[in-house]
Amino acid sequence: MYRKWQQWNRRAHTLLWALVVIGIIAALPLGATRWQMEKTSNQVEYIFNYRALVQIASYKAKPQSYIKEQLVLMKEAGITTMAVFESSLQELRWAGRLSLYNSDQAGALVGKPSESDENFTYILFNGPQEEEAYRDVITSTFTSWDIPVRPWEYGGREGLMLETPLEDAILKQMNPDPLAVKTLHAEGFQLLPRLSDRTPFNAAALEKLFAEYKELGVKRILFDGAAVKGFADNAEMKSLYTFADILNKNGIGITAIENSKPQKGMNTLAYLTHYNVNRLYSLSDSDAFSMKSDAIADRFQLAAKDRSIRMFYLNGAPVSSADKSAITDPLDNLYTAIAGNEEEEGAIKKLSDLGFKPGIAHAFDHEKPSWHKPLKVVIALGAVAFITLLISAFLPGVAIPVYVLGLIGSAGLYVLSKSVLEQGLALGAAISAPTLAVIWAIRRVRAHTVGNRRPVGGAADSPAIHGQVQWLFPGISAGRRITMAMALFATTSVISFAGIPYVIGLLNNITYSLVIEQFRGVSMLHLAPIALVAIYVFLYTGDSVIGNLRRLLTMKITVLGVIVAAIVGAAGMYYLSRTGNEGQTTGLERLLRNALESTFGVRPRNKEFLFAHPLFFFGLFLALRYRAAWVLFIVGVVGQLSMVDTFAHIHTPIYISIIRVLLGLVLGAIIGFVMIAVWQVLEGVWKRWIPRLAQEKMRSKSGA
Repeated sequence: MYRKWQQWNRRAHTLLWALVVIGIIAALPLGATRWQMEKTSNQVEYIFNYRALVQIASYKAKPQSYIKEQLVLMKEAGITTMAVFESSLQELRWAGRLSLYNSDQAGALVGKPSESDENFTYILFNGPQEEEAYRDVITSTFTSWDIPVRPWEYGGREGLMLETPLEDAILKQMNPDPLAVKTLHAEGFQLLPRLSDRTPFNAAALEKLFAEYKELGVKRILFDGAAVKGFADNAEMKSLYTFADILNKNGIGITAIENSKPQKGMNTLAYLTHYNVNRLYSLSDSDAFSMKSDAIADRFQLAAKDRSIRMFYLNGAPVSSADKSAITDPLDNLYTAIAGNEEEEGAIKKLSDLGFKPGIAHAFDHEKPSWHKPLKVVIALGAVAFITLLISAFLPGVAIPVYVLGLIGSAGLYVLSKSVLEQGLALGAAISAPTLAVIWAIRRVRAHTVGNRRPVGGAADSPAIHGQVQWLFPGISAGRRITMAMALFATTSVISFAGIPYVIGLLNNITYSLVIEQFRGVSMLHLAPIALVAIYVFLYTGDSVIGNLRRLLTMKITVLGVIVAAIVGAAGMYYLSRTGNEGQTTGLERLLRNALESTFGVRPRNKEFLFAHPLFFFGLFLALRYRAAWVLFIVGVVGQLSMVDTFAHIHTPIYISIIRVLLGLVLGAIIGFVMIAVWQVLEGVWKRWIPRLAQEKMRSKSGA
């Protein structure tokens, strides 16, 4: 019965690998669909924060003239769009639309003392045009907050009195400045309104506002604050659904800001607007001022090419400079970053050379054909098979029940959450591929050195003596070891590649490309293969797992061992700090990255080509002769899993990830060859001089 079960399991392994291959084939059409989708939006939009311009202008001798002058320069530089915020009384004062007074200031203005129990806000419009544009806007805004509004005038100028302190009044948000919107539209700028959820949801007012935006050619809006418009009232009024209908009716999409805390309600609104979403990179005030123009252009180039960003948002702020004895701003620096000059190329030129022309950014065309769904089922079956094979590598004889349980669990998880199922299977396949690849390499090295052994327990079928570890494997020439290491390195990488189609196929959804939904478990992907390969190296490469475990548990703890453990722990913490989108880099690494970007157009991952791949290749060469070198397999799996992880960054175009991985392999192999050459030289020197030193030592003892 036991033998029959073993036969069934061996056949099951063959079937499982067949399912893995079928899953890979099924994922290829989904990858091709995504590849085509990534080509459907190639226009980039350069946007400036109009509120920042107004604030900078407020520090100039002639603010209005300054704004007009800068609008011309921005247009010449290639800035096509102006972001207009919901206005406030403070912003309208900066723009020279009106004057603001508290009760004491208003009393001093009219020559009367203010009332003793009064702390109101007084407004004077700066002309008839301003009164016509802002009276109704201000009145309706403050009335909605139950703040009484009454007419007021002084010196022939019309105004309003608001029964609330000035400090409170300037915090209330109103619709974007209507005069500024008309002026910017007349100047030929595209408009990007920024709306907040700080005021009560008013569907009728929004219907009217967005009808006006449609007439002005507005294609997209951007939210300001922690939530999208309508989120606060959604539970009571279903306001997100109403707002989505307004957006869809007017053909207006939404914008998501990269690397910022997701705004509340964004996922729901994105779904309701059929993912008419563009991602935006925002350059901060401090970066606009402190970064060099060429560095800003390089950052935009990287964002468009590697992260599918199509909107670039420029901020600025007035800065007090003691050195220049003046209030300065970053506008000239930004113009050079966008347009370039005689000495350097700007972002427009760099991105245009890559096929990203300036214009209005459009959402990616993400329509999914009906045949995607059955293919995903096939991919899911292959992913469960992949995970089963990994478990079987450590627990032989359980392939059939594990696969059946995997199918049952997957079916149950699909009912609970399709997204969690897809991410779980993608993570499982991503962990399984590099782990199984390195385990295969370990087994091949064992077959060529100590001989084939049973994977779990039992006696060895090699001539090695039980209970002893064979540390040196003579008999294979250096040239033969190099060719074998090349073959093992290439084959291991191919097996690791098998996990990539599963990540692409299972996470083939526009939500991942837009980073509305993110692939969870990145830390697990970076740790699990390392831990599993380490377990395999230390427990599964001897006479028996139990014997290896007993040997490890009875090892004496030494000071050297504690030091080594501390170093390994520190290296692990550093490694984790480098994973994910928020990993930290040093200045030297950034210089290296820029050099690689300039040389190859796409930079490989440093940990792959500088660290993991070379040490793995070098380790394969050494492992065919030295047993101690098997520990380098643990390092090697870092590069293998990193290749799969590269494709887990769904917002990065597939072709970029392919180039990055292949470059890492080639450069890593080259560095590995160099390490082997250096080792051979050092080993030759050692073999030549150590016997001579021993002989001289013996002679000196004889002479004594």
